[in-house]
This record gives sequence, C-alpha cells and structure tokens, in this order.
Amino acid sequence: MNLKTSVHMLEFPQHGDERGHLVIVEGAQDIPFDIKRIFYIYGSDACVVRGQHANLRSEFVLINVAGKSKVRVKDGLGNEAVFSLNRPHTGIYLPRMVWKDMYDFSADSVLLVLASEHYDPDEYIRDYDHFEKIVAEKVKAGEIQL
Repeated sequence: MNLKTSVHMLEFPQHGDERGHLVIVEGAQDIPFDIKRIFYIYGSDACVVRGQHANLRSEFVLINVAGKSKVRVKDGLGNEAVFSLNRPHTGIYLPRMVWKDMYDFSADSVLLVLASEHYDPDEYIRDYDHFEKIVAEKVKAGEIQL
C-alpha cells in the first residue's frame, strides 16, 4: 500500500459570486464511492485526538467545512503522512485499511465525514498493534501490495 497514491486530497468545484460560494460534492462522481453515511465532528478542543482507528470495509472523505484540522494517516507498515484540512472546497480521501487520527482542531472546526458504508462496529479496528498484525497478514496473503 502506498499512502501517497491511496490517500489523496480532493478539490471540489466551487461556484460563487457576490452572494457567496457554493461547493457541490456528489457521490460516485466527485468522490470515489456512493455515500451511505454522513456525520460531522465539531466542538473538539485543539488537544483532542479523534478517530484513532482503521476500517476493514469503509472508505471516507473528510472535509473541514469550517475552520481547520489535521489528519495523520498510517498504513501499518511504518509509513505515515499528515494532511491539513483548511479550505471548505477540499477534502481527503481515505481508503479502507488506513489508520486515521484527526487532531489540532481550530475552535470553529466542523469536520464533515462522508462514508461508503453504514456504521458497523465490527469493521472498526481500534487497537494499532492489532491493525499492524492484520496488515502483515494481508501482505503475506498478497491482499496488500507493497
């Protein structure tokens, strides 16, 4: 898995005039999946870390529609990257089997999350050591390419 090619920033079309701006995000067009769930995070202090999990099946797009935050992603193979979300017309695509931490929230941050799957607690991996073991098994089985 290559974090630089699997996790990537998205830029959404903006339309604006003297009345303001409109950003349109359509499932299976602007993002690489049909949207099955939407949620948002707000009111988190700058020192709070959200996420702290990976998903077996779910893909996500994260958009800071207000304020800013950072997203740290890890692939379980020793690679990590940090992305800043600070423009309401950009987002980050997170495929399945990527560890994610959201942090450094501004006081006005509203982080919108679009998900490819309905919530299923059984597909969440919440222990990083366990995540690394699953990744190693998938690499050995040829399910994840290095």
